Amino acid sequence: MSIKPIARAWIIAHSKGKPFFMAKKQEAQVNLLELKPKRNLQWEHEGNDIVVLLVPKFRKGLLATWLQPKLPKPYIKVKLDEIGSYFWNLCDGNTTVLDISEKMKTKFGEEFDPKYERVGKFVTQLSHDKFLTFDLSVTG
Repeated sequence: MSIKPIARAWIIAHSKGKPFFMAKKQEAQVNLLELKPKRNLQWEHEGNDIVVLLVPKFRKGLLATWLQPKLPKPYIKVKLDEIGSYFWNLCDGNTTVLDISEKMKTKFGEEFDPKYERVGKFVTQLSHDKFLTFDLSVTG
């Protein structure tokens, strides 16, 4: 049984000549500073504007749906420092990372890394752990 010519043309056009199972995913280049982070976790405030993230012990599957609601402590608490808490409070889905960084620079001054390295690492880690999501639509 052979592949129909139209399907074969589509596969070749979209995989750059390689079979579809060998084609690499093409990732779009995105400027981190233009992204608008949005919180994807529950959290609570502790004294002095410190944020404590409530990370579920189980995220998917049978343990998440059946066991987690029955646990006495279904969350792991992750306490952020003052800079991380300030960043977390500004992640509303409307403010870009660049705007958040500028606000952090004016608030913390010399304590804040002016090269945005800390913000980049922080955003990367939070998005990797699925604590933050981004609106990838075109801003304009």
